[in-house]
Order: sequence, then C-alpha cells, then structure tokens
Amino acid sequence: MEFAAPPFLQPLLARPVAILGAGVSGAGVRALLAAVGATGIGYDKNGEEFTAAAARHHGLLVFSPGFPPDHPWLACARLAGVACWSELDFAALFWRGPLVAITGTNGKTTLTEFLNHALRSVGVDAHATGNIGYPFSRLAAELRGGNAATVAICEVSSFQAETLRQFQPDAVLWTNFAEDHLERHGDLGRYFAAKWKLVERIKPAGIVLAGTSVQKFAHVFGRRLPEAAAIGSEGQPADPQLAGSVFADYPQRENFVLAAAWWRSARFPAAALYAAAHTFPLGRHRLSRVAEIDGVTYWNDSKATNFHAVEAALAGFVSPVALILGGRPKGGDVAAFVERIGRRIKHAFLLGEAGAELAAHCATQGISHTRCDSLAESVGRAAEFCGPGDQVLLSPGFASFDMFRSYADRGDQFEQLVRGLQSSAARLG
Repeated sequence: MEFAAPPFLQPLLARPVAILGAGVSGAGVRALLAAVGATGIGYDKNGEEFTAAAARHHGLLVFSPGFPPDHPWLACARLAGVACWSELDFAALFWRGPLVAITGTNGKTTLTEFLNHALRSVGVDAHATGNIGYPFSRLAAELRGGNAATVAICEVSSFQAETLRQFQPDAVLWTNFAEDHLERHGDLGRYFAAKWKLVERIKPAGIVLAGTSVQKFAHVFGRRLPEAAAIGSEGQPADPQLAGSVFADYPQRENFVLAAAWWRSARFPAAALYAAAHTFPLGRHRLSRVAEIDGVTYWNDSKATNFHAVEAALAGFVSPVALILGGRPKGGDVAAFVERIGRRIKHAFLLGEAGAELAAHCATQGISHTRCDSLAESVGRAAEFCGPGDQVLLSPGFASFDMFRSYADRGDQFEQLVRGLQSSAARLG
C-alpha cells in the first residue's frame, strides 16, 4: 500500500515543516517526513531559534512535548498563521491500525510494555510507542503507517495529552492519578484536565478504563467517566495466579488489573494474560533489589520521580527504611508529602535542589535526616548508618535533572556505588 500524507495535509508539506525540539520526538518527526517525501527544519533552544522571520517559511509546525502550549515560539507561529500540531497528533494522521493509549501518574510505562508483551505472546503484531522513548512518529515512519492488524500501544504523558487535536485512540487505560508535574500545569485541576483530553479524544466506539484514584479525582473535578470505565484497581485481594510474577504485589498489581480489564474487553483468553505476566521482565529502576551487603539490602527505585511513586514503594516494606530522597522540584505540597511518609522512614538522606526544603520539613516532623552533597555521599552515609536487617531505598520523589542526565543515569550511578560497597566488603571479608 502506498504510504503518503492525507490529501488535506499535502499542501502544508509543500514547504519545509518547522520542527520544535531536537530530541527523540523531533528526530521521529524528521523520519516520518522523509518517509512521505517531505522535509523539515529543526529549531531548538540549543540551536537555531524560531522567529517571526522563520515563521514565514513554514505552513506547518510540529512540536515536541517539552514545549508547553504557551511557549513563545508557538505563539509566534500561530500569529503568523502557521498550523501547530504536537508530535503525537502529527503521527496519528498517518497511523492505520488500532491505537491503545496508556496514561497515569505512575505505572504507564510498565503497563504499555506489558500489554505489548502480552499481545505479542498471542501472535498480535503489537508495538510499544510514545512516551517510552520510541516516538509514535518514528513507529509510523518505520512501519509506513501500519495496517488494520498492527496495534500501537502508546504511552501518553500529560505533556503530550494537553494539546491533542488529531490523536484518536480506540481505548484509553488510565492507571492512577496523584500530584505531579505541577511546575508545568500549575495545579491538580489543570494536570487532571491535561490527561482528560484523552477521554475526550476517544473514538465513538472506544473504551475508557480508569483506576480507583482516577475515579475519585474525576468526581472532585466534576468530570463524568463512562459508566463502564470504573475499575477497582486498588486494594484487591491476593491473586494466587500471579504469585511469583512482578504483578503479585502492589504497586505493580494495579497495572495488571487495568491490563486484565482491557484484555477481557478485547476477548483474549485470560490464561494467556497470566502466562504473559510470568514471562514479563520489569523494566530497570523500578523498585529492584540491587544487593545485600553485610545484612543490609539496597533497592533501586530511581524511576520514582513523584510523591505517589515513593509512597507506593514505601508501602511494600514492613519496617521503616533508610530513604535516599531528593532532586529537582516539580511542584506539589512537599510538607504534606513528608508528613505522610514520616513513619516509614528510619533515616532520610537528602540530596539535590529539594534537599534544603526536605530537611526543613523533616526537622518539623522529627524525622532523622542528613543533608548530602552527592549520591555517593548519601550511599556512603547510608551504609555507615545501617545494620543487619535494614533496607536502603533510593526512591527520590523528584526529577533527576539537577544532578543527572535522567532517572536511568541516577539509577545506574546508584547501582555502581552499591557494587563498589559490595566489592569493598568482599575484600575486607
């Protein structure tokens, strides 16, 4: 089948397309343009700036999710009459197959990867895409739009969802909702409204599935979910069929509950989903055990970049832990967060831009704590503080970009530091 832009789009592709952002999303847009014989010009804060003069050369602009809706470059483009679409919207115009959108404050990457894994296990041509680091535009380019049997499982962040105009999913799975990204959205209501765009964009015959916390906040903000959307994702009893899998316990159990609800709606056999659960490898930096050294166990949960994720991790430990916490603030009520987790902390090792504020709230709550200048210092001090039976948990609760390239870089460095402790202990032993 010929792969070409929709007829209404072709006049806009006659001139080079402006691409805002030089990261993976921008590269994906370039690949999709090339696949349909069009060209693009990139603009980025570390490269060429988008100006009123530049706008005159373009009929269409495609922007990466790092550009908020009120970004001056987007305002400049709109003023010049340039059509402005997000990367996700642009890719959706070329996609021919079913589209399942996954969102949530936490768990969306795991759910995206798990549904992709499960569908492939039953012979479906499925592809995980979107906010997982593999842009929808690149998938559309590499598969030339796919076909009626090609399923895209697309992780959608609030940054991507808030501007949607073309993207129309066949299903929306919304795992949970909690405080996050307030540095961009301003307050919880706007954050919820950004994700709600996915519900508004669902196809007429599509299905929406929402976890317990999503239902609660929908009521708070006066939003009406479809009656069939409500999934009791929290507080479910143990499922013997999940024993030994990554979904046996919370927080990962919530992801399985949402997956199972969609799986039933798609009429796939339940046994196949349980089988897939037992062969699914959880992604790195998600509450994974690194090592036990002199009776102290070290855990890497670097992907916990918000308060909800930290609280979910702490809930899995039977006794208070030595918690490594901090990073770049993302907004939210830090005082309330510290108060909620205080009883689960034996000692907090605080680092990054949020360190001073966290220390002040720890002092107010009477939580034993230490300010640290680096991750290496926090790991070293935790090793000195802890004894046999203790748990050291890296679950930062904040963004990584004040000290690291990404949450993965932070987690990798933590694991290297723990391995160093392990080597030293072995030499001494």
